[in-house]
Amino acid sequence: MKIAVFGAGLALIAIGVRGVVANVDAVVWLAWFAGAAVLHDGVLVPLVLAAGLATGRLPAPARQAVRAGLIAAGCVCAVALPLVLGYGRRADEPSRLPLPYGRNLAIVLALITVATAVTVAVRVRTARRARREGRA
Repeated sequence: MKIAVFGAGLALIAIGVRGVVANVDAVVWLAWFAGAAVLHDGVLVPLVLAAGLATGRLPAPARQAVRAGLIAAGCVCAVALPLVLGYGRRADEPSRLPLPYGRNLAIVLALITVATAVTVAVRVRTARRARREGRA
């Protein structure tokens, strides 16, 4: 099964590479690729490390869930920010950005917060139960 999934993944990668080579200007693609690497290494990684440091004093059962929630929320905000700020919106083309992106971002962030809170509650409860039963 693993070999089949691996083969399917390689086939999809090959299709993507072929599409990039055949249909995309190499200079534009390289600029996007380099920009993504710079943003990842220069912005995302330092923010993730800062989140790790900021949550270091949380109780152990909650630490991973809170870090994951912060990282997910940060990534969602980074992707949604241009839409929320209306970059690309034009008065003569109301269908270009037609949705309430600020409200939608708030809903997604609320869902991430709820999922994080539930995960923390379950982990803390499990840790307390294990400590009470003498397993920890």
